[in-house]
Amino acid sequence: MGEEELEVEKTSPACEDDQREDEAKTEVRKVKKKKKSLKEAVKGEKRGVCHVRRVPPRMDHVKLRQVLSQFGEIQRIYLVPEAAASQMNRKRAGGFRGQAFSEGWVEFMKKSVAKRVANMLNGQQIGGRKRSAFYYDIWNIKYLSKIKWDDITDEIAKRHAVHEQKLALELSAATRERDFYLTQVDKSRALSSIEERIKKRQKVQQESGEISNLPSEQFEPKVIRQFPQKKPVADEAGKIKRRLSKDILAGVFGGQ
Repeated sequence: MGEEELEVEKTSPACEDDQREDEAKTEVRKVKKKKKSLKEAVKGEKRGVCHVRRVPPRMDHVKLRQVLSQFGEIQRIYLVPEAAASQMNRKRAGGFRGQAFSEGWVEFMKKSVAKRVANMLNGQQIGGRKRSAFYYDIWNIKYLSKIKWDDITDEIAKRHAVHEQKLALELSAATRERDFYLTQVDKSRALSSIEERIKKRQKVQQESGEISNLPSEQFEPKVIRQFPQKKPVADEAGKIKRRLSKDILAGVFGGQ
């Protein structure tokens, strides 16, 4: 036992040193992350965001970057995919069958560049060669003065959450309707099977001669409904009038 205690005492300072080194490394990593986040925040303050209200067909983030990068350096681009219903309608009508986008955001490295691009291109023809698919399309772009990229990501996340909630509600309503329909179908099948069995029984009995004069309506299931009855109001009103007249007469004669 004494040797084991000595070994533990010898190894414990080394373990403490390792723990201190790990703690120091974690603190250094935290400091580096803070510095990096501060640098990103400073850079984010210098950046500008433009909102592309309409993305032309056949244009994706690669082509949009190629077109807009000639005016300034671009950091990030996000395009919102088109809704599934509108995409299906477009394909049925014989239109563009690829992936289309409804709107998008472009983050430039400088605010001044973003303002200049929005003021210069908004309402102008996208242009290019006449054979280009975007020759007759028009820019619909706006500079967002007080909005950063983090605000856009938060808004997109909220939209996705709301969309998922709506889908969940629609699915629950559809499942309720389906279950109600299936229960009604089962009930109708059960009633129809009961009627068929009664008809078969009546037919067998008629063929055997047991009941020939009885109408078939007697064997059909009768539904008896009971409704709560109330006492007539006229009798109670008469009683109340007689009581009132006796009281009045008693008071008059008693006073005499």
